[in-house]
Amino acid sequence: MFTVAQIKAAHAKVKSGAGFPDYIREIKQLGVTAFTTWVADSHTEYYGKDNYTTSSQPLYDTLLIADKCNKKQFMHYLKIHQQGETDYLTFCRHCAETGVAYWIVTLATYTCAYYDKTDNEILVEEIPQ
Repeated sequence: MFTVAQIKAAHAKVKSGAGFPDYIREIKQLGVTAFTTWVADSHTEYYGKDNYTTSSQPLYDTLLIADKCNKKQFMHYLKIHQQGETDYLTFCRHCAETGVAYWIVTLATYTCAYYDKTDNEILVEEIPQ
């Protein structure tokens, strides 16, 4: 099974949102089937076959997640991140500012779903393959 160290090594290659699809392909090859990332501190729970799970440690001090989601502003921030204009920490700060609490990536469907603090789905998008 995969380890957090292997996932971190793959993630280290990502310089902006533009590199996210390559990262997803690489961790899928490791055996990751899905993962959930919490914006507050970027700790992530990774899932594999046969109910395998492993978790990463927080990456930064806790961010305050806005109580109300601003989907329009979030979509703007997501777009510029995917175009390579922001780094990961900036994107997480933008998520917190606009009320995004976590996201779930499902590698079988190559989708990323974003949620607010009350588990309302904000956006589901396909990850380029």
